[in-house]
Amino acid sequence: MIRSPLRAAFAAALIFSASCAQSADKAPEPKLTERPQGARTGLTLTTLDEKTALQLSQSVIGKPVGDHVLLDREQRPTPLSKYRGKPLLVNFVYTACFNVCPTTTKNLQKAVEGTVSVLGADRFNIVSIGFNQPFDSPQAMKIFATQYGIHLPNWEFLSPAAAIVDELTKNFGFSYVATAAGFDHMNQVTIVDANGRIFRQVYGETFTAADLAEPLKAMITGAPIPPQTGTLEEIVDRIRILCSVYDPVSGKYRTNYALYFDIAGFISFMIFLLWVAWSFMRKRRSDKIQSG
Repeated sequence: MIRSPLRAAFAAALIFSASCAQSADKAPEPKLTERPQGARTGLTLTTLDEKTALQLSQSVIGKPVGDHVLLDREQRPTPLSKYRGKPLLVNFVYTACFNVCPTTTKNLQKAVEGTVSVLGADRFNIVSIGFNQPFDSPQAMKIFATQYGIHLPNWEFLSPAAAIVDELTKNFGFSYVATAAGFDHMNQVTIVDANGRIFRQVYGETFTAADLAEPLKAMITGAPIPPQTGTLEEIVDRIRILCSVYDPVSGKYRTNYALYFDIAGFISFMIFLLWVAWSFMRKRRSDKIQSG
């Protein structure tokens, strides 16, 4: 068992969707193909091993995301490679859940909206993937998104083929176990960098804008400026992002003008050093001319 402070943090983050239980039918057990996992009865109750689940989740950090092809809400094939070039947030849900998954999705929505407010919707993408196949179909994912009012332009809901679910979830370090009530599963958001490598895992049922925006800010401001982007405009925008700080009281980002002064002071200091160096070199050249 985990006996470090990590156990307490992980225990709060590992929210089991057994709380998503629906009332069990008294009718005989249906065939597995008839109803989604969350509505089945008579399955063996099992739970995730938290240490193993965390180790798997952390083990994929730094690894590339495979070129998995899923279907979007309109049943269009969507390769995950489509999202390269920008940071990507990925989370897994199952649509038969009526408690934890919707709650987590709504909290994630608030955090994403807060992140959009500071970074802009064109700076990153987010996808929610339905892992309970074949029940989390494109139509089911579409209904799920509509039901919970998610209409952000950079947020897509994707449905994988049943044959690739195991490979896909292992790629993202996502663990889940079938139970009589539905699934016990990791509540995690995987942050993928612009090159398609897993950068960080964020755990929990609730998320703040800072949980997502801070690692995204680090990736965006530290990335090379794209050649097709106006350099000055991009630099100014990155300074704006850097000078936005999270206010835990309001739960929103605000501009920290002190950082503007710090940056201006640093630039002024560097200009002064360059002027001193230029003056020194000019004086040396002048002395050599006079002495010659």
